[in-house]
Amino acid sequence: MNPKDILNSGGILLYPTDTLYGLGVDALSVEALKKLRVLKGREDGKPISIVVSDMKMAEEYAEVTPLALKLAEAFLPGKVTLILKAKSNLPTELTAGTGTVGIRIPNHILCLNIVRELGRPYTATSANVSDMDSKNTVSEILAQFGAEAHMIDRVIDVGELLESLPSTVVDARGLSPHVIREGAIAEIDIHAL
Repeated sequence: MNPKDILNSGGILLYPTDTLYGLGVDALSVEALKKLRVLKGREDGKPISIVVSDMKMAEEYAEVTPLALKLAEAFLPGKVTLILKAKSNLPTELTAGTGTVGIRIPNHILCLNIVRELGRPYTATSANVSDMDSKNTVSEILAQFGAEAHMIDRVIDVGELLESLPSTVVDARGLSPHVIREGAIAEIDIHAL
């Protein structure tokens, strides 16, 4: 099945991004999100980011601030996740009751093609067991999941990813950026805007 069909059917997709391999499910499907949490061993209080095609799609699911637009212009598509206030059309299983959502627009043609074909967001969480290191090859990722690896319905293996850092996570809800996690984009570059 193609990635769109996997996501439409509630399945879990293992896919490459411009940073790490990710796990994708339909971001609007409560059942798929529950399956993803089980696979990752992720606690309920931790939100999950989403892939959108552009800032226009982001506006459908989040309150996009002037700061977010400025950061998007400088860094997206790319290795930044913007934390914004979530709109009510996103399930609590995604936002974990935080009222926020991470917006990701990877600079990766496959990711962008999937979200455009799907017409709605899918999840952008790293392909690892929660609180364990992210791996750069599919074989290492599947080994880390062990017996739970069978829960992954489709794997897109493009070989070893050279990037070893996750996206930089920036809270863009206010007037100035607050870096929550420094990753592939240096904090100094975020604040230089």
